Amino acid sequence: MNILILGDIVGNAGRKAINKNLKKLIKKFQIDFTIVNGENAAEDGKGITEKISIELFNEGVDVITSGNHIWDKKEIAAFIDKENKLLRPSNFIKGTPGNGFGIFKVKNRDLKVAVVNLIGNVFMKNSENMFEHALEFKKKLQLKKNIDFLIIDIHAEITSEKMALGHFYDGEATCIIGTHTHVPTADTRILKRGTAYQTDLGMCGDYNSVIGMNKENSIKKFLKHKDAIGHFPAEGEATLSGIIVEACEKTGLAKKVKRFIKGGELI
Repeated sequence: MNILILGDIVGNAGRKAINKNLKKLIKKFQIDFTIVNGENAAEDGKGITEKISIELFNEGVDVITSGNHIWDKKEIAAFIDKENKLLRPSNFIKGTPGNGFGIFKVKNRDLKVAVVNLIGNVFMKNSENMFEHALEFKKKLQLKKNIDFLIIDIHAEITSEKMALGHFYDGEATCIIGTHTHVPTADTRILKRGTAYQTDLGMCGDYNSVIGMNKENSIKKFLKHKDAIGHFPAEGEATLSGIIVEACEKTGLAKKVKRFIKGGELI
């Protein structure tokens, strides 16, 4: 079972790279299930729309996760209530539209993949305790009992929350990955009990930028220059950044994991 997980798609550049490459990559690497974080996929890099979500599904994405920018396009609240393949963080405050997790069938396979979307508590607003929610999911979703594989996207600012969750879930999830910072970390590995882990997947966007945003304007903002305007995405060639996990169908745990980097500025 091969699972492709890609980091935050940022703006037009990120979407173009997905549209150009994803179907070919799924075929080349014999990918069975694809997850992307889409909360920055809109043209201005803020939020996601129904149209963009459908476009990503048509390109071969099975599940879209998100984070703190999920509500930046107000129209998404109605769509997320009816589309179970678009997730928002599960530990958003009670009553938030949409779902924070789902159980999905693998195409042409009698296998079930659970995907959980969580958001960190440090520097994030309107979220309940992430670890308490994670504990509830441990009781609810169990490998080889009611699901075959479990993927958790923790959308968080600080590395310690992500690392702690990885160790907390080691041996009880197929893969724990972090999103949000748009910078890929070099700690891709399988933890002691068999859970694949990376602190942050990085982004699918133009790395000749400041976390996907136009670098000249970003510098002006830090300098408080009078000509600085609101952040807007860089438009150069995007790099696709994420991981590919080979998971054991017998145990649900990871057999192999490798970083995936294609195109653009990164090597």
